[in-house]
Amino acid sequence: MELLDGKKISNDIKDEIAAEVAAMKQRGERAPHLAAVLVGNDGASLTYVGAKVRSCERVGFDSTLVKYETDVTEAELLAKIDELNNDDAIDGFIVQLPLPKHIDEQKVIMAIDPSKDVDGFHPTNFGKMALDMETFLPATPFGVMELLDRYKIETSGKHCVVIGRSHIVGRPMSILMGRKGNPGDSTVTLTHSRTQNLEAICKQADIVISALGVPNFVKAEMVKEGAVVVDVGIHRIPDNSEKGYHITGDVDFEAVSKKASYITPVPGGVGAMTIAMLLKNTLIAGQNRKR
Repeated sequence: MELLDGKKISNDIKDEIAAEVAAMKQRGERAPHLAAVLVGNDGASLTYVGAKVRSCERVGFDSTLVKYETDVTEAELLAKIDELNNDDAIDGFIVQLPLPKHIDEQKVIMAIDPSKDVDGFHPTNFGKMALDMETFLPATPFGVMELLDRYKIETSGKHCVVIGRSHIVGRPMSILMGRKGNPGDSTVTLTHSRTQNLEAICKQADIVISALGVPNFVKAEMVKEGAVVVDVGIHRIPDNSEKGYHITGDVDFEAVSKKASYITPVPGGVGAMTIAMLLKNTLIAGQNRKR
């Protein structure tokens, strides 16, 4: 069993981006600029956005954090998005999800200029991805593809089972694994909460990608010997430790790792890749600006 070490690969990618940014500055060009819009005080969102800001500093990007209280109106948020869309100093921006219930997330995503949508959530970018056109890929699936690529995992002709059908991970993951090229060229089965005989389907998989959002859902008996297992889930489980919790994924790592040929740890796997690929999308946005 070999770990798919997202922490190591994400650091490699950040080093590559930092070198590219240094070269841009040497040519007299300005550094890419990423903005993040955060609404409310959700602990996970605060942690994630804080990590994005630190990562921007590390690679030499400019970054802006726009913070609102939970009671911000939808109209105020949409006005700020319009302002960011029209600000030539901003190359890309994200609106951290989830948003409070009184704000229509779909309306917010639709309002973002696709050329600045470095999360890759806008229907224009999603559609381009589905048609194999050049575009911003959603950061988490992009990170999984990059991990598979850098570890030279053979995906062509393999049976890939994706567990979960969210628009952010599961659905785009299934499209990317089935596209022409490497990684890709897999035969993909997209499964979800209504799938019958899920265990039997998973047992046939050469590659299992779990993005269901259920702690320790994937058990050893669901995975065949030698399968590649990618765990996208991340969960805080309360316990009696000093921190008061431990982090786990969708996969029962202890048991499944004994059967897998490659597996991502949680933490230190896909989560680490997500921020690196968001930076990569922002770098692409900055380069597109100069074309």
